[in-house]
Amino acid sequence: MSKVFFTSKATAEGGRNGTVKSSDGLIDMNLVMPTENSDEKGTNPEQLFAATYSACYDGALNLVASNKKKEIESKTTAEVSFLKDEADDGFKIGVTLNVEVKGVSQEDAEMLTKEAHQVCPYSKATRGNVDVEINAKAV
Repeated sequence: MSKVFFTSKATAEGGRNGTVKSSDGLIDMNLVMPTENSDEKGTNPEQLFAATYSACYDGALNLVASNKKKEIESKTTAEVSFLKDEADDGFKIGVTLNVEVKGVSQEDAEMLTKEAHQVCPYSKATRGNVDVEINAKAV
């Protein structure tokens, strides 16, 4: 295994209608299936994945820009969809990353977002397993 810099730990109980809690207690949430008609408040795995993927990708984008001596401001919004998997009659997820990049041309924004997708750890983890679409917009 590669050199470990740190390890995060979270525990889920009860599946999609249970709870999830990080070892330090910062994350302590109810899980609720959004397709069920319920008044219960909570999050879901797709929402949590959207939050973490957008943060990781935005960090990778800023690293790539910095390495190329480009000063940018960026905002990444991840849309994670829960989908029917036609291949095995199960389920899968799909991701759209909507990325706003301030301080560069549209061409540079597209180049930076493509390169960020190559170095982002979440993009690496999903590559070949999850369809990811990137929409870059220079603002």
